[in-house]
Amino acid sequence: MKKEEIIAFSQGHAEPAWLTELRAKAFEVLTELSLPHIERVNFERWHLDEVKVAESSAEGNVPTFTELPNYPLLVQVGSNTVLEQISPELADKGVIFTDFATALTEIPEIIEKNFDRLVKFDENSLTAANVATFNSGAVLYVPDNVEINEPVESIFYQDSESSVPFNKHLLIIVGKNAKLNYLERLQTTGAGKEKIKANYIVEVIADSGAQVKFSALDELGVNVTGFISRRSLIGDNATVDWSIGVMNDGDIIADFDSELRGQASHSNIKAVGISTGKQTQGVNTRVTNYGKNSIGHILQNGVILDSGTLTLNGIGHIIHGASGADAQQSSRVLMLSDSARGDANPILLIDENDVTAGHAASIGQIDPEDLYYLQSRGLDEDTAKRLVIRGFLGAVVTEIPVKSVRDEFITTIERKLGM
Repeated sequence: MKKEEIIAFSQGHAEPAWLTELRAKAFEVLTELSLPHIERVNFERWHLDEVKVAESSAEGNVPTFTELPNYPLLVQVGSNTVLEQISPELADKGVIFTDFATALTEIPEIIEKNFDRLVKFDENSLTAANVATFNSGAVLYVPDNVEINEPVESIFYQDSESSVPFNKHLLIIVGKNAKLNYLERLQTTGAGKEKIKANYIVEVIADSGAQVKFSALDELGVNVTGFISRRSLIGDNATVDWSIGVMNDGDIIADFDSELRGQASHSNIKAVGISTGKQTQGVNTRVTNYGKNSIGHILQNGVILDSGTLTLNGIGHIIHGASGADAQQSSRVLMLSDSARGDANPILLIDENDVTAGHAASIGQIDPEDLYYLQSRGLDEDTAKRLVIRGFLGAVVTEIPVKSVRDEFITTIERKLGM
C-alpha cells in the first residue's frame, strides 16, 4: 500500500487538511514502530499492523429494529451509519452524537483539538495503523454543565461477509461538570466466514468535574482478529468508570487505560472475559496516577474453557509527585478445563512515597465449598456451577444501564459457557 492511497482516501471524503496530513504521517512511521507490549501475550504473528484502507458498500447485513429505544442511539454496519437518533432537547443543549465525518463539519475545531490528544499516532504500530486507515467512527460531545440522564448507546456491527477491516475511531469529549452514561456494543452480524482484522480505538476526554460511566459488551465473531483500545484522560475531580465484557469469539487484544491527570480524579475499571475453543484473548488494564489524591482501581475476572487462553494484566502506576494517590487491583481466573491456559499478572509501579497501593491475583477452579453450599440448598451441580460463574462475572453485568442489554450479556455468557 502507498501513502498516496491514504491521502486520496482522506481527500475523497473531504477531510480537513490537518487530518489528511496526520494520516500520512501515521502511515510514514508505521513500519518504524513496534507493536504495543502486552505482557505474556504473543500476538506478533497476528499481523495486526497490516494496513488496508477501504470502506463497506451500502449493502450488507443490516439488522432490523422492531422497536427503537427512547434514548440517543447510533448504529453502524461496517463503515456505514444506518441509524442515528438524538432528542431535540439534547441537540438544543449542544450535544453532538453522530458519525465521525459529520462531526468534522459540525464541530471541526473541537475535534482537531482533541483527536490524537490522548492516543498518539506514533505511540506504536497499531495506533499508527488506526490513524492512517480508520474508515469510520463516531463523535460524542457533551458541553460543559450538561447532564444526560438517559443512556447514550452505540452499536457497531462487523459484517462477517465483508472483507473490509473493522477499523474505527471513537472520540468522546465530556465538558466541565457534565454527566454521561454511555453504552457500547461491538458485534458481528451475518453468517459469513470472511477472515478480517479489527483495529478499534476509543478516546474519552473528561474535563474537570465530569462524571462518565462507560459500559461495553464486545462480541466480535470468530472470523475477527483484532486490537481494541479504550483510553480515558481524566481531569480535576472528574470520574471515568469502565465496565467491559470481553466476550469475543476470535483472537483479541483488549487494552484499557485510564490516565488520572487531575487532582482527586477517579477511575474504576471492571473487566470480565471468557475464552473458549482455541481462542486467545489478552486483557491489558492500566491505571496511571498523575494527580494528587487520585484513585484508580482495577477489577478483572476471567473464565477459560476448552483449550482457550486468557491473560489478565493489571498495571497500576503511580507517578512521582502523585502524593495521596491510591492504586488497587484484583485479577482472578477460573479454569474450567485441563487444557485451558490462563494468567493473572499484577504489576505495581510506584514512584512516590505517600501513597496507598495493593494487588491480589488468583488462578484456580470453582471453589467446591461454593458448590456444596448451593447443592445443599437443592440445586443440581450444573445449576450450581452456572450460578457461581454468573456471580463471578456479575461485577460488569449489573453495571449495564439497559435491561435488554443486561439480558443479552447473560445470554452471551451462557452461550460461551455451553449452558
